[in-house]
Amino acid sequence: MAAADPAFPRDSGAPGIVVGPLDLAARVDEALAVQAVAFGLSQDEIDVRRHIVLRHLDHPQARALGATTPAGRLVGFVYGLPNNRAHWWSTVVEPYLRATGSSQWLDDSFVITELHVHPEFQQRGLGRSLITTITDAVDLPRSILSAIDTESPARGLYRALGYQDLARQVLFPSAPKPYAVMGAPLPLRRR
Repeated sequence: MAAADPAFPRDSGAPGIVVGPLDLAARVDEALAVQAVAFGLSQDEIDVRRHIVLRHLDHPQARALGATTPAGRLVGFVYGLPNNRAHWWSTVVEPYLRATGSSQWLDDSFVITELHVHPEFQQRGLGRSLITTITDAVDLPRSILSAIDTESPARGLYRALGYQDLARQVLFPSAPKPYAVMGAPLPLRRR
C-alpha cells in the first residue's frame, strides 16, 4: 500500500465526508458490506470477493482510498493497481480489446478494480472524488476499468471523467450481466 500523503485527508465535496488513505486489508469486511449494498451481492459473492481483494492488496503498488463520515463509518471506497497482462481480469478482457483494436490499453494503465459508494451517500460527488484522487496519485498515462454494460449513473460518471468504451458486451465467467471495458487518459477530466 502506498504511504499516506500529507495532502490527505481531502474534503470530498460532500459535507462531513472525508476521502483519504484506507487500510483496505484491515477494513475489508466494511468495504465489502458497502459493495454488497451498492452492487447487490450475496454472502457467497462477498466471501469470494474477500479473497480476491486481499490477494490484490499483495501487489506493492496497490492503492486504496476510503470515504468516511466524521464518526469513522466507511461509506465508499476505491482501490486499484497497475495492470498486468498476466492477471485474470486482463486475460478475460484482452480478446475483446484485441477485437476492437484497443489491446494497447492493457499496458501502462492503472486499473480501477473496485469503486463503490453506499446508496445512502450516492449522488454527492463521492465516487468522483474517490476515483480522481486515486488516479491523480499514479504515475501512468491512462486508467482502465470495467462496468456493467448498461446506462447507469456510474457509466455517466466515467464518461464525464473522460473514460470511453473500449469494448462492450464483455462476458466474465459467472457474471450474470455483460460488462463494458472503459479507458481514459490521465489525469482524468475535471468539470
